[in-house]
Amino acid sequence: MNDSPLPTVNHHADHAGFAGVTGLLTALAMLILGRGYARVAVELASVSDADRVVDIGCGPGNAVRTAARRGAWVIGVDPSPMMLRLARAVTRDASKISWSKGGAEALPVTSDWATLAWSLRTVHHWKDVTAGLAELRRVLAPSGRLLVMERDVKPGATGLASHGWTEQQAESFAAQCREAGFVGLRVDRHRDGRGTAWVVQGEKAI
Repeated sequence: MNDSPLPTVNHHADHAGFAGVTGLLTALAMLILGRGYARVAVELASVSDADRVVDIGCGPGNAVRTAARRGAWVIGVDPSPMMLRLARAVTRDASKISWSKGGAEALPVTSDWATLAWSLRTVHHWKDVTAGLAELRRVLAPSGRLLVMERDVKPGATGLASHGWTEQQAESFAAQCREAGFVGLRVDRHRDGRGTAWVVQGEKAI
């Protein structure tokens, strides 16, 4: 866990992961319920056919496929073989998509390759936020964009209701991004018919 006095943003870093029957059921639920987040991310990041995207913690690949339909090249990265198997199984057109097993702390992506990197509802599971942000800077090209989304949760929430960020945690993550060399950081609360999420956006400094 992060020893910083800032609020811990990876507060579920000890999560056991997704495997077996429970993992499959979770992956199927994410496949169905995560489509809205994928559409929001693509719109917020203004994804185009000029982009090369890395999705950290891609799960069953909703956002990967949505970005690819915009013409982007996309690499979906996830530590769970179960998630990646489902992602491959439901992807009809993989001509601009690749899938790789890995985590935020060691991305299987060439340095300076990506114009855009995002993590959608997964930073709270990262093992090491400092290492993850260093990897994001490594794989992003100069002025490459960063987009992170986390579900808006109430302070003191427990169990499933705690999987996300409070406002203080969102601001804490943005501060850690600044320390890691990202610029133009902004924190917004995004509301739509599916609920409320915290959105942190920025760019890799040139």
